[in-house]
Amino acid sequence: MSDVTAILAANAAFYRAFEKRDIGAMDSVWSQGTASVCVHPGRGILMGWDDIRESWELIFRNTNYLEVDIQVKSTETSGNLAYVIVVESVMQVVRGRRMEAKSIATNVFERMGTGWFLIHHHGSPLMQ
Repeated sequence: MSDVTAILAANAAFYRAFEKRDIGAMDSVWSQGTASVCVHPGRGILMGWDDIRESWELIFRNTNYLEVDIQVKSTETSGNLAYVIVVESVMQVVRGRRMEAKSIATNVFERMGTGWFLIHHHGSPLMQ
């Protein structure tokens, strides 16, 4: 499997975990180090896997239903680092209320051993 194929597979696994609200799958996709970073659209910086995991648990706990569609805009690799830029279209149901949002996101992956792990996710809202 080429690096680009493996990176796109890791990126797809991240969005599958997001859409399925599966914290165990998130554990498998993310680097669990203290240097991991996550910025949810319109939110502050979360540093370290413990805080990032807690944010996903909160999102999953408060969301009744999720659909996530992505359009990959760019993928680049350099050594053991890679990034994927996507446009996210997220539809979620929270407390019976349907919400839709679009974001542009950058996902940075690092090769660790034989796999690629998410070390940085930054989503910014796109105004419609």
